Amino acid sequence: MIVEAAVIKLYASWVHSLKEKRMVVKSIIAKVQNKFNVSISEIDAQDIHKTIILGIACVADCARITNSTIDNVINFIEGNSDAQIMDIQREIR
Repeated sequence: MIVEAAVIKLYASWVHSLKEKRMVVKSIIAKVQNKFNVSISEIDAQDIHKTIILGIACVADCARITNSTIDNVINFIEGNSDAQIMDIQREIR
């Protein structure tokens, strides 16, 4: 069993309130969960309205599948959100 986790830091310059940020985060999470079989959640910076930090986890029987899935999720977020990806950290166990 291989577990791959990624932490994605996004910057949403147009967001001016936590309510607006919550709508953006919920939209990203719902779209990702609909399309991919991964766990995703906002894991940090909940009180900073322009910064979104998402944690993603994927489990499979080989690293090739988890790596491909996380790559696809990152590309999907980048293509379906106006937020700019600032940093990505990945870990495989």
